[in-house]
Amino acid sequence: MWLGIGANVACALISILWTEGVLNFLHLEMAHPLVWPRFAAFLLVLLSIFYVPSAIDPLAHCYSAVVAIICRFGGVAFFTIVGGRYIYFGLFDLAFGLPQAILLLLAWKSSNTIRSAQ
Repeated sequence: MWLGIGANVACALISILWTEGVLNFLHLEMAHPLVWPRFAAFLLVLLSIFYVPSAIDPLAHCYSAVVAIICRFGGVAFFTIVGGRYIYFGLFDLAFGLPQAILLLLAWKSSNTIRSAQ
């Protein structure tokens, strides 16, 4: 979870500071005004803040952990529907959402096994 938070914040800060460079690098059409992609990047930072409780303890904050995974797969779905070169953003979310979902499931199973053994 922490790796995903760090990646989100890093990508967002780069996108805020060098918006034109990011759009050119991804071969996306230039936005006018640039405030909108910058605002989207800022929202990504805010979303990442909401991931912190589940990164600290995903079992104690299971609602936050599940919402974090739903948000990742929501991004995958959105950018898959939008298509084109925007799919890179969906693949980014998939690269973090899938391992997070698997690890959370394993943590829940492990927690339930420990509880039932006691």
